[in-house]
Amino acid sequence: MQTRRLGKTDLHLPVLSFGASSLGAEFRSVTLDEVLASVRVALDCGLTMIDTSPFYGRGMSEVLLGVALKGVPRESYTLCTKLGRYDLQHFDFSAKRVAESVDVSLHRLGTDHLDIILCHDIEFVPMQQIVDETLPALRKIQQAGKVRYIGFSGYPMKIFRFILDQTDVDCVLSYNQYTLQNTRFADEVVPYLKARGVGVMNAGPFSARLLTNAPLPAWLKEPETVKAAARRAAALCASRGTDIAKLALQFSLAHGDIATTVAGSANPNNIRTWAKWAAEPIDTALLAEVQAIFAPVKNLGHAEGLPENN
Repeated sequence: MQTRRLGKTDLHLPVLSFGASSLGAEFRSVTLDEVLASVRVALDCGLTMIDTSPFYGRGMSEVLLGVALKGVPRESYTLCTKLGRYDLQHFDFSAKRVAESVDVSLHRLGTDHLDIILCHDIEFVPMQQIVDETLPALRKIQQAGKVRYIGFSGYPMKIFRFILDQTDVDCVLSYNQYTLQNTRFADEVVPYLKARGVGVMNAGPFSARLLTNAPLPAWLKEPETVKAAARRAAALCASRGTDIAKLALQFSLAHGDIATTVAGSANPNNIRTWAKWAAEPIDTALLAEVQAIFAPVKNLGHAEGLPENN
């Protein structure tokens, strides 16, 4: 698996990382055997950066990940978790909860340090608190050696400049904003992050199943015009004997200024397939045709979090 350096840190991440949200039964019920096999296959296939959160499964993802990683040499993988979001409407970015959350995550994951910790979905709260309270609290924990690198994650493009125009972080994570249909993250933010030396991570290359052959979930927030274009693009790919998910994954992985792209599954076969696709060249002719289908709806998305943060 190809690796890229994460900003100015000493971490070199695989271009494809393993997202552990599915281990928390976020999308369907999972068995312990599926969890253990998924983590093992991810590490065997080179997806050695693992991304989780206390929010995923309301703690279940971290707990089961700790079980799956038991006995695995700590230096063989990079561990990223989050804090601040604990349920659909429960957010707490206070300094007190920061300290508690880090200690709970360390306990669940069975480790004495985290490689990366991110403030999770900061667009749902008044973001000045992140600058004034949350990140300073995390810096103290970083100085204590419990966390190596700190940052934040979220969906709206506005959040990145709001935070980074006021303070520094080591890395950030954007999701569903660098895909076949939506390249806002790379267009609007990645050059700014690169100039600042901030490590860049991307998640959601399939845009919540939009760019797959799976039935679209009822909770998918994208406009109907975007969904319709995605179905046409998927049909075109199928007519050429390929899966739109393959093209979507390869497109997201190809951006040289994005250190890693996170994709998650509790299905070991999916993980093996993604690793195989990551090593294959992209079909540039098909890519051009799919991008033409998406052109009328390019960069159309939705609002997330507080109105003032979009």
